[in-house]
Amino acid sequence: MKRSNSLFTACCQPRTLYVYYLLALLLPNIGLTLTEPMGWAARLCNLLLPLGVYAWMLTLSRRPGKALWWLFPLVFLAAFQLVLLYLFGRSVIAVDMFLNLLTTNPGEAIELLDNLIPGVAGVFIVYLPALALGICSIRGTHLLSDRFRHTARRWATLASVAGLLCLGLARLTDAGYRPQLHLYPVNAGYNLWLAIERTVRQAHYAETSRHFRFHATSTHDTLQAEAYVLVIGETARACHFSLYGYPRETNPLLSRLSGLTVFKKALTQSNTTHKSVPMLLTAVSAERFDQIYQQKGILTAFREAGYHTFFFSNQRPNHSFIDFLGQEADEWHFLKEERPPSENLSDSELLAAVGHALQAGHRKLFIVLHTYGSHFNYRERYPREMAHFQPDSLTDAKYRNRASLVNAYDNSLRQTDALLARLTHLLQAHDIPSAWLYTSDHGEDLFDDHRRLFLHASPLPTYYQLHVPLLVWLSPAYRHSYPQEATHLQANAGRPVSVSVSVFHTMLQLAGLRTPFLTDSLSLASDRFTPAPPCYLDDHNRPIPLGRLGLDSLDRQKLDSLIGSPGLF
Repeated sequence: MKRSNSLFTACCQPRTLYVYYLLALLLPNIGLTLTEPMGWAARLCNLLLPLGVYAWMLTLSRRPGKALWWLFPLVFLAAFQLVLLYLFGRSVIAVDMFLNLLTTNPGEAIELLDNLIPGVAGVFIVYLPALALGICSIRGTHLLSDRFRHTARRWATLASVAGLLCLGLARLTDAGYRPQLHLYPVNAGYNLWLAIERTVRQAHYAETSRHFRFHATSTHDTLQAEAYVLVIGETARACHFSLYGYPRETNPLLSRLSGLTVFKKALTQSNTTHKSVPMLLTAVSAERFDQIYQQKGILTAFREAGYHTFFFSNQRPNHSFIDFLGQEADEWHFLKEERPPSENLSDSELLAAVGHALQAGHRKLFIVLHTYGSHFNYRERYPREMAHFQPDSLTDAKYRNRASLVNAYDNSLRQTDALLARLTHLLQAHDIPSAWLYTSDHGEDLFDDHRRLFLHASPLPTYYQLHVPLLVWLSPAYRHSYPQEATHLQANAGRPVSVSVSVFHTMLQLAGLRTPFLTDSLSLASDRFTPAPPCYLDDHNRPIPLGRLGLDSLDRQKLDSLIGSPGLF
């Protein structure tokens, strides 16, 4: 007991706490200095300048704990940054990561954190004791001496001056160096500001897009009944579809389906749901993403053309663009909205909603289905009877669990296969011109190589996050009535395509819609389709050609081979 008391007393000594807090705040800088591609001057600046500033700020009170609690926002950023370094192995907290905090529902967040225990536990071990000891410091009687504070400030000033000199050298030796991009925590703070700015603009979307019109009309026979369905997948990577050559049978039903066109060179322009899905639902792409604040979505285009529209989602509403665009439908429903957060609904629940919509008697029908697909935790995405690949019970995000994680992931793809097959049967039963288009918002890393990367939304995307499935099915009645569109789809199946660019235009052309916002060269159902150079919407909403994105050599090789464009990288 005496030994424990002595240890606690030693830990509560002001000088000990001062050093502890200084190191805790500096941990992200140390990590980023090791992981980020920077010159020597930038690396030194990333250590010395924050070291000097932190060392000075911790002397603002004679009680180090009080100073630490004043700096709580920096503590929060540091903890967040270390978790991301554990998860992705590099990069500062991105704008998209801050936005993910706002758009991820609590149940989904808990589900993820439960499986990231090592990284989260490490952060808790560093920062929770620091905050707890800070409270003891505030209430205690031990104070930093004026002599110590004077000495600490002198060394802090020297470190800050040296850091500023390194900052100047970094600007001189690297034309691309910017503190708001490369100096932590300045860059994290800058990204947080951008996230707040985007959130405010998004909140005013209804006002800024109020007067937007597609001026859409239909060229198809107004008396002919038709039904079109856009199915948006979640976290499905193309290379695990057996339709794309994957050796496992993840598409047992779709592989036997007639009228299906498989686009094997499809890429997404974003690896985050809150940006990729809005691009699928609008005429906006990476090249003009900021127009999303003024434009409405595909559901509005179909409504203007006389279609009765539905939006059904198996994800919870989160006050994002996805919600706003979905609520442009005549009828919309978030299936999980009235369910407990812990309840996991299968995507097959969406089919009942589709069945009711088809029976409602609307002559022209357009439906958007937003699935939960293959989102982690994969084992929760399918019922037990669909556990074809086993074992699938080890769900912790650890490399040693890869076999079980892959089994669960592949089972979730078989669930998507069953969903699309059953959707096909529902549409065929009505014997009318109908079609569905399926693609995913982005892919997923599954500890695929020596980098041991997992999940998606990493600051720098990978091949596995960018290569997504794109499937289009046409009913026999559709192929009979509109044979040209069917022919063009087949002709374009082997060409590179950006789903973020082409889904909107392809869907409109399949349904015979005309609008000034429809571009034939971007539609896969057109003989004028022209593949666009692949690009990526980066964290600051800039369209970056894939060849200039700084991808890992493994990803460059796979993408180069997929696209078939030697020299792209």
